[in-house]
Amino acid sequence: MNSVITPVKTAERTGLGIRPGDTVRVHQNIIEKGKTRTQVFEGLVISVKHGTEAGATFTVRATLSGVGVERIFPLFAPFISKIEIVRRSKVRRAKLYFIREKVAREVRRQLRNMRMVKMSTDDFKEEEVPAEVAPVEVEEVMEQDPAQTPEGADMTPAEEEAGEPEAPVVDEMSVDAPTEEEKEKEEKAA
Repeated sequence: MNSVITPVKTAERTGLGIRPGDTVRVHQNIIEKGKTRTQVFEGLVISVKHGTEAGATFTVRATLSGVGVERIFPLFAPFISKIEIVRRSKVRRAKLYFIREKVAREVRRQLRNMRMVKMSTDDFKEEEVPAEVAPVEVEEVMEQDPAQTPEGADMTPAEEEAGEPEAPVVDEMSVDAPTEEEKEKEEKAA
Protein backbone atom coordinates (compact mmCIF):
# COMPACT_ATOMS: atom_id res chain seq x y z
CA MET A 1 0.00 0.00 0.00
CA ASN A 2 1.52 3.28 -1.17
CA SER A 3 0.05 6.19 0.78
CA VAL A 4 1.35 9.70 0.31
CA ILE A 5 2.00 11.42 3.62
CA THR A 6 3.64 14.56 2.24
CA PRO A 7 3.76 16.18 -1.19
CA VAL A 8 7.52 16.75 -0.71
CA LYS A 9 9.95 14.54 -2.60
CA THR A 10 11.76 13.17 0.44
CA ALA A 11 14.43 11.39 -1.57
CA GLU A 12 15.62 14.70 -3.05
CA ARG A 13 15.81 16.45 0.33
CA THR A 14 17.58 13.46 1.92
CA GLY A 15 20.05 13.22 -0.94
CA LEU A 16 20.91 16.90 -0.63
CA GLY A 17 22.92 16.17 2.50
CA ILE A 18 22.73 19.55 4.23
CA ARG A 19 25.42 19.86 6.90
CA PRO A 20 26.80 22.61 9.15
CA GLY A 21 29.06 25.06 7.32
CA ASP A 22 26.97 25.03 4.13
CA THR A 23 25.66 28.31 2.77
CA VAL A 24 22.14 27.55 1.59
CA ARG A 25 19.40 29.42 -0.26
CA VAL A 26 15.93 28.37 0.94
CA HIS A 27 12.98 29.24 -1.33
CA GLN A 28 9.88 29.46 0.84
CA ASN A 29 6.30 29.84 -0.43
CA ILE A 30 4.33 32.45 1.51
CA ILE A 31 0.58 32.90 1.13
CA GLU A 32 -0.67 36.47 1.75
CA LYS A 33 -4.24 37.60 1.03
CA GLY A 34 -4.85 34.69 -1.30
CA LYS A 35 -1.66 35.30 -3.31
CA THR A 36 1.42 33.10 -3.17
CA ARG A 37 4.91 34.54 -3.37
CA THR A 38 8.37 33.02 -2.98
CA GLN A 39 10.70 34.43 -0.35
CA VAL A 40 14.39 33.53 -0.45
CA PHE A 41 16.42 33.21 2.75
CA GLU A 42 20.15 32.74 2.25
CA GLY A 43 22.57 32.08 5.07
CA LEU A 44 24.95 29.76 6.88
CA VAL A 45 23.71 26.45 8.25
CA ILE A 46 24.79 26.44 11.90
CA SER A 47 23.07 23.21 12.95
CA VAL A 48 21.30 20.16 11.60
CA LYS A 49 19.15 18.14 13.99
CA HIS A 50 17.56 14.69 13.73
CA GLY A 51 19.43 13.70 10.57
CA THR A 52 16.99 12.72 7.82
CA GLU A 53 14.06 11.46 9.87
CA ALA A 54 10.56 12.95 9.66
CA GLY A 55 11.22 15.69 12.23
CA ALA A 56 14.61 16.78 10.83
CA THR A 57 15.39 20.50 11.04
CA PHE A 58 18.24 22.78 10.05
CA THR A 59 19.04 26.25 11.41
CA VAL A 60 20.14 28.96 8.98
CA ARG A 61 21.78 32.20 10.15
CA ALA A 62 21.91 35.32 7.97
CA THR A 63 22.81 38.96 8.57
CA LEU A 64 20.03 41.21 7.26
CA SER A 65 20.51 44.99 7.47
CA GLY A 66 23.26 44.52 10.05
CA VAL A 67 21.11 42.32 12.31
CA GLY A 68 21.72 38.59 12.78
CA VAL A 69 18.61 36.55 11.95
CA GLU A 70 18.24 32.80 12.50
CA ARG A 71 15.47 30.62 11.10
CA ILE A 72 14.79 26.99 11.82
CA PHE A 73 13.42 25.14 8.80
CA PRO A 74 11.90 21.64 8.87
CA LEU A 75 13.73 19.60 6.23
CA PHE A 76 10.57 18.10 4.77
CA ALA A 77 8.26 21.14 5.09
CA PRO A 78 5.83 21.45 2.17
CA PHE A 79 6.09 25.28 2.19
CA ILE A 80 9.75 25.02 1.11
CA SER A 81 9.76 24.83 -2.68
CA LYS A 82 13.50 24.53 -3.20
CA ILE A 83 16.76 24.29 -1.22
CA GLU A 84 20.02 25.21 -2.96
CA ILE A 85 23.48 24.68 -1.53
CA VAL A 86 25.44 27.74 -2.63
CA ARG A 87 28.76 27.04 -0.91
CA ARG A 88 30.18 24.27 1.21
CA SER A 89 32.80 24.99 3.88
CA LYS A 90 34.90 22.55 5.85
CA VAL A 91 34.08 22.84 9.54
CA ARG A 92 35.21 20.82 12.53
CA ARG A 93 32.07 21.22 14.64
CA ALA A 94 28.60 19.69 14.46
CA LYS A 95 26.97 22.88 15.80
CA LEU A 96 28.34 26.30 14.86
CA TYR A 97 26.69 28.30 17.66
CA PHE A 98 29.98 30.08 18.37
CA ILE A 99 29.38 32.13 15.19
CA ARG A 100 26.84 34.23 17.16
CA GLU A 101 29.45 35.47 19.64
CA LYS A 102 32.13 35.76 16.97
CA VAL A 103 30.00 38.11 14.88
CA ALA A 104 29.02 40.14 17.97
CA ARG A 105 32.71 40.51 18.87
CA GLU A 106 33.57 41.74 15.39
CA VAL A 107 30.73 44.29 15.51
CA ARG A 108 31.90 45.52 18.91
CA ARG A 109 35.44 45.82 17.58
CA GLN A 110 34.19 47.93 14.67
CA LEU A 111 32.09 50.11 16.99
CA ARG A 112 35.13 50.75 19.16
CA ASN A 113 36.74 52.58 16.24
CA MET A 114 33.66 54.67 15.50
CA ARG A 115 33.04 58.12 16.93
CA MET A 116 29.73 59.73 17.79
CA VAL A 117 28.99 62.61 15.44
CA LYS A 118 25.86 64.68 15.53
CA MET A 119 25.34 66.31 12.16
CA SER A 120 22.22 67.07 10.24
CA THR A 121 21.23 68.72 7.01
CA ASP A 122 19.45 71.29 9.17
CA ASP A 123 22.87 72.55 10.34
CA PHE A 124 23.66 73.80 6.84
CA LYS A 125 20.35 75.48 6.03
CA GLU A 126 20.24 79.28 5.97
CA GLU A 127 17.56 80.86 8.10
CA GLU A 128 14.87 82.17 5.82
CA VAL A 129 12.49 84.89 6.96
CA PRO A 130 9.13 84.92 5.19
CA ALA A 131 8.52 88.14 3.22
CA GLU A 132 5.23 88.79 5.03
CA VAL A 133 6.85 88.72 8.49
CA ALA A 134 9.95 90.85 7.83
CA PRO A 135 8.32 94.31 7.35
CA VAL A 136 6.22 93.90 10.49
CA GLU A 137 9.32 93.11 12.57
CA VAL A 138 11.12 96.21 11.21
CA GLU A 139 8.20 98.45 12.16
CA GLU A 140 8.00 96.91 15.65
CA VAL A 141 11.72 97.46 16.24
CA MET A 142 11.51 101.08 15.08
CA GLU A 143 8.57 101.74 17.40
CA GLN A 144 10.42 100.30 20.41
CA ASP A 145 13.77 102.04 19.93
CA PRO A 146 14.59 104.06 16.83
CA ALA A 147 18.34 103.77 17.60
CA GLN A 148 18.24 99.98 16.99
CA THR A 149 17.03 99.97 13.42
CA PRO A 150 17.97 96.98 11.30
CA GLU A 151 19.96 97.35 8.08
CA GLY A 152 18.00 98.93 5.28
CA ALA A 153 15.49 100.48 7.67
CA ASP A 154 17.68 103.52 8.42
CA MET A 155 16.52 105.28 5.25
CA THR A 156 13.51 107.52 5.04
CA PRO A 157 11.19 107.02 2.06
CA ALA A 158 12.56 110.17 0.40
CA GLU A 159 16.15 108.99 0.86
CA GLU A 160 15.28 105.53 -0.52
CA GLU A 161 14.27 107.17 -3.79
CA ALA A 162 17.43 109.30 -3.85
CA GLY A 163 19.59 106.38 -2.78
CA GLU A 164 21.35 108.27 0.02
CA PRO A 165 21.17 106.68 3.46
CA GLU A 166 20.80 108.71 6.59
CA ALA A 167 23.95 108.92 8.75
CA PRO A 168 24.10 105.75 10.87
CA VAL A 169 23.79 106.13 14.60
CA VAL A 170 26.96 104.83 16.27
CA ASP A 171 26.39 103.46 19.71
CA GLU A 172 29.37 103.26 22.05
CA MET A 173 28.40 99.69 22.96
CA SER A 174 28.38 98.58 19.30
CA VAL A 175 32.09 99.41 18.80
CA ASP A 176 34.09 96.19 18.68
CA ALA A 177 35.90 96.08 21.99
CA PRO A 178 38.08 93.09 22.85
CA THR A 179 36.37 90.56 25.07
CA GLU A 180 37.89 89.27 28.29
CA GLU A 181 39.01 86.06 26.56
CA GLU A 182 40.82 88.05 23.86
CA LYS A 183 42.51 90.18 26.52
CA GLU A 184 43.72 87.02 28.35
CA LYS A 185 45.09 85.56 25.08
CA GLU A 186 46.98 88.80 24.36
CA GLU A 187 48.46 88.80 27.87
CA LYS A 188 49.60 85.17 27.53
CA ALA A 189 51.10 85.87 24.11
CA ALA A 190 53.06 88.85 25.48
